[in-house]
Amino acid sequence: MPSDRHPPVIVAIDQGTTSSRTIVFSERLEVVAVAQREFTQHFPASGWVEHDPEEIWSGVVETAREALAKAGVTAADVAGIGITNQRETVVVWDRATGEPIHRAVVWQDRRTSAACARLRNEGHEALVQARSGLVIDPYFSGTKLAWILDHVPGARARAERGELAFGTIDSFLLWRLTGGKVHATDATNAARTMLFDIHRGVWDADLCRLLDVPMGLLPTVMDCAAAFGTTEPGLFGGAIAIGGMAGDQQAATVGQACFAPGMMKSTYGTGCFALLNTGMEAVASRNKLLTTIAYQIDGRRTYALEGSIFVAGAAVQWLRDGLGIVRMAGETGALAAASDPNQEVILVPAFVGLGAPYWDADCRGAIFGLTRATGPKEMARAALESVCFQTADLLGAMKADWPGAGASGTVLRVDGGMVASDWTMQRLADLLDAPVDRPKVLETTALGAAYLAGLSRSVCPPPADFARSWALERRFTPAMDATVREDKLARWKDAVERTLTRR
Repeated sequence: MPSDRHPPVIVAIDQGTTSSRTIVFSERLEVVAVAQREFTQHFPASGWVEHDPEEIWSGVVETAREALAKAGVTAADVAGIGITNQRETVVVWDRATGEPIHRAVVWQDRRTSAACARLRNEGHEALVQARSGLVIDPYFSGTKLAWILDHVPGARARAERGELAFGTIDSFLLWRLTGGKVHATDATNAARTMLFDIHRGVWDADLCRLLDVPMGLLPTVMDCAAAFGTTEPGLFGGAIAIGGMAGDQQAATVGQACFAPGMMKSTYGTGCFALLNTGMEAVASRNKLLTTIAYQIDGRRTYALEGSIFVAGAAVQWLRDGLGIVRMAGETGALAAASDPNQEVILVPAFVGLGAPYWDADCRGAIFGLTRATGPKEMARAALESVCFQTADLLGAMKADWPGAGASGTVLRVDGGMVASDWTMQRLADLLDAPVDRPKVLETTALGAAYLAGLSRSVCPPPADFARSWALERRFTPAMDATVREDKLARWKDAVERTLTRR
């Protein structure tokens, strides 16, 4: 337990798609210290994205040590560690040595598109959706795991002999942090594999057979707030209890205190992920949304409808790194505000296909409405609007799937790097025709992980009490004329239709 020298602190490890961060929170869940490391993105072939698990591991350890030092605390002062992670990214490692047998295959990776198409053509999508709540798509972990087993020499035979372990990044970090003593994950990460029955809360033998995945590879599935083990004492100068774990989008849902059915959050990072709490009801989507586990506490699963957008902040990165239109991402809002309103430039950012509600892995990006007068301002507006248009698609699908989405008027709670742009948030409210709430604490993903660890370690209050601490920084309310909104949405839908390969 924490020492008498300091009030207890909670450490959140936030392992994302482009960087690893560690944030030290006070017992009141206020940020005390932050450390961050970016890591290398590997693109070995078109549509392939990989990470080096060893680079991720070293970055996590370095940032944790740095954050503790900045906060002026030691391991004895830490009540617990919470882990949140990029979801669906796959690691397979040797149980004896802990060494990965291949680079991590990232959630953005599309190398299994053909395998997924074959599964759909063979008529397996109904089974996959009924059990896992997911559609068949390269996005999810299962086909990536199968690919590694089939393409690393000897891997499948070693897996059958029980020599290998599979995990998403959370599970790999947990294994390393505990010195190989714990091979586990939480329900939210398990729910993203296409191998887990979200209704029974167990790995599904039929889905594992379908993807030819030996069940001995799979980790134990636990609650999001649970006793996951303790760190090796040598890592941080003493053993620290690990008490929380959730995939990044579910952690943000917790951090945004979306504990009541009908509450919705959307996180704008590399991609955009919107979750709508549906309570104890696992709503089967008729509009290509995902049915997933929002969080699992005290053995009780709370479900959500989720819409996944692959390109959000990545569109702004493209403007900066690909086109050189801006030097910093923060410049785009001012450019968009100064753009020519008479030019209707539409960007469909299908750089790696389109996610919900289209699920077209093979379509690619397109720009419509270009004229000789189109310049950086209009391109900036098109990139930012593309994120708002995609969110409108998700909200429309959610309302169609579940009446509770619009029963009392939808308010969207937002977080992620893009929400710092007032212009973007106002345009989002305008195109959704719904209020958008930006919280005072924007570190909601790490906050959710910290809260889960604090809950497990009896440092943080129950969810209802935690929800009362959520604080609004600014609400953006719709101000766009309905005719203008409808025209813009119609142009967007036409552009998407022209881009899709599955029409």
